[in-house]
Amino acid sequence: MQHAGIWRDDAGTPGDPLVVLVHGSMDRSSGLLRLSRALDRDHHVVRYDRRGYGRSSHHGPFTIHQHVLDLLDVLEGRRAVLVGHSFGGNVALATASRHPHLVAGVAVFETPLSWESFWPRSTAGSQAVAHQGDPADAAEAFMRRLIGDERWEGLPERTRAVRRAEGPAMVGELSDIRSTPPWYYDDIRVPLVAGYGTQGSPHHRIGMSHLAQHVPGALLVEMEGCGHGAPNSHAERFRAEMVEPLLRLVNS
Repeated sequence: MQHAGIWRDDAGTPGDPLVVLVHGSMDRSSGLLRLSRALDRDHHVVRYDRRGYGRSSHHGPFTIHQHVLDLLDVLEGRRAVLVGHSFGGNVALATASRHPHLVAGVAVFETPLSWESFWPRSTAGSQAVAHQGDPADAAEAFMRRLIGDERWEGLPERTRAVRRAEGPAMVGELSDIRSTPPWYYDDIRVPLVAGYGTQGSPHHRIGMSHLAQHVPGALLVEMEGCGHGAPNSHAERFRAEMVEPLLRLVNS
């Protein structure tokens, strides 16, 4: 289904508690399909392709402000729990800070705090922002670093072309949060769960710990043996360790 240029998929039973899944940079809603299936047994789950990715509009601007507007279109005035993976966590938190009446709670996993002074400039996202050439080349460099040269070169030519075409969205959104904080800690007043995997990069552990320390009542979750892709690779555990604790906070 496409609404206002944003492709979305609804699963589960309308009327059940609403959970909206928000994917990260250079990803799309299909990367959260396993998590959706783990949740839709007893929740109404919506996942969508963010602007610039997959089946959604590829017209900018690719800013946090625009991503929040897109998420508001997805919500259609309904109150929901938001689950954000990687950059998607910034979209979820920005929406919670600006429209708390629509957000019952937020769970974020390894969300980049790129504007903070402690955030390393050596990450894949940082290198993408620093790339001085074609955004398509920046997207390819990001993907090569993420999945490795051999796997990238093994992708079908059409898939590589699609991913390269998403370069403007990636560079735009990552540059936006590098230059201006997308939200402020004091403005997050909804239940929050922040998580990281023990197999992920150390800066994500530092970032999620920092977030949990600066938002009163936030819960910090360490997912043992998981990497950055935990919502996909360990969907049932992600539900049990990240989403269910958040729902308990929301309903307490």
